Amino acid sequence: MARKPEAIAVLGRAVRTPRGAVGLAIGGCVVLVAVLGPAVAPYSTTEFVTKPFSRASSIAWLGGDVLGRDVLSRTLNGGWELLAMAAVATALGVIVGALLGVMAAYHGGSWDSIIMRAVDVILAFPQLVFALLLVSILGPKIWLIVLAVAISHAPQVARVSRAAALDISERDFVKAMQILGIPGRRIIRRDVLPNLTSVLMVEIGLRLTYSMLVIAGLSFLGFGLQPPAASWGLMINENRVGLIANPWGVLMPAILIALFTIGVNTFTDAVARASLGVGGRAIEPEAEMALVAREVA
Repeated sequence: MARKPEAIAVLGRAVRTPRGAVGLAIGGCVVLVAVLGPAVAPYSTTEFVTKPFSRASSIAWLGGDVLGRDVLSRTLNGGWELLAMAAVATALGVIVGALLGVMAAYHGGSWDSIIMRAVDVILAFPQLVFALLLVSILGPKIWLIVLAVAISHAPQVARVSRAAALDISERDFVKAMQILGIPGRRIIRRDVLPNLTSVLMVEIGLRLTYSMLVIAGLSFLGFGLQPPAASWGLMINENRVGLIANPWGVLMPAILIALFTIGVNTFTDAVARASLGVGGRAIEPEAEMALVAREVA
């Protein structure tokens, strides 16, 4: 059964592979830039330090943006809020999706039909279109953006977790616990959900990159963080008109978003490969009976 030590073992195996180490290093560097950037930025994000779209100089190492603000300072300040919103949206989406998928798989019947039909309805809308629909109706509020992205993730996580939970729910040790009258919510919490650790770790990595891209895309379209906020998606939109004069206002945030996506996806792939060697093995019969004995005790 996939308990906490096994989850740590999966991550440890992933980090020790070249693919995992490279992915973690790339993604970690972008996270460090986003987290530590505001502390080392040379100027305020709203301070006018040079001419609009001026070239790189000793005053502004990456030149000026559309209003003459320092591109480097805005780049260093523009990632932490984006990453925080993406992380919260990912956590909410994965938690809700995993619970819905496990409930559908474990209870079956009408529960399965209702949950999965609702999932199919939301999946009919592309993620960005669904988020745009909610934000355009209620306005570009941070909490609404996070909620919209989380809701768009939940159905996809639900389908994946349901497929994995169906196999676990049919195991002998789960059937034995049901016969003994152990409450379903206890079986789900202590025996079904922990077996989805490897699957959910992979989903977290994938959904995190999608969250960042969707939130940055909303900012680019004018429905995300609003000026004068220093957001990477907003920076790309503001400075694209001066791409020839000073490309750094567009290139730097785009490069950081791309590096984060590449790094997280590479590490997620390493986790998926590692889980086949650790978290993907079947539960032995002796271990199944031990689980039953533990629950009865």
